[in-house]
Amino acid sequence: MNYRIVRVVLLCLSLFAAPAFAQDSAYTEGAVVQVSSIKVVDGQFENYLAYLQKNWKGVMEEAKKAGYVIDYGVYRNDAHNPQEPDLYLVVTYPNMATLDGMQAKMAPIMKKVTNLSVKEADEASGKRVVMRELLGSELLRELKLK
Repeated sequence: MNYRIVRVVLLCLSLFAAPAFAQDSAYTEGAVVQVSSIKVVDGQFENYLAYLQKNWKGVMEEAKKAGYVIDYGVYRNDAHNPQEPDLYLVVTYPNMATLDGMQAKMAPIMKKVTNLSVKEADEASGKRVVMRELLGSELLRELKLK
């Protein structure tokens, strides 16, 4: 028997089997959650929350209407030491693909809500250091168990 023919047949069969292996997974990929850790400067908590209520919430509501955001929230943390965040800003996106070109998608929303261009919004973000410090941000992918 010609081994070359056997190898080609086995290769073809393995290509058809690959999708079947993927279906055996115990999960499907779900939404993507971005969590930003915020350390609020002493004495600025109410000022920062007022900013979030006025600008950030408005941007998130418009992003929800556009379908870019599923949900969002602000979570308070009882920090156990000075290096831990006081707040978490959490934004849930439908999937990873939604994040492609996000700055271009959000620019008109930012302009509508805050009346600031992308450059002006970036400068304003830098000025908020008097109220808060961004400690970091991470993306989490939901895995929905079957």
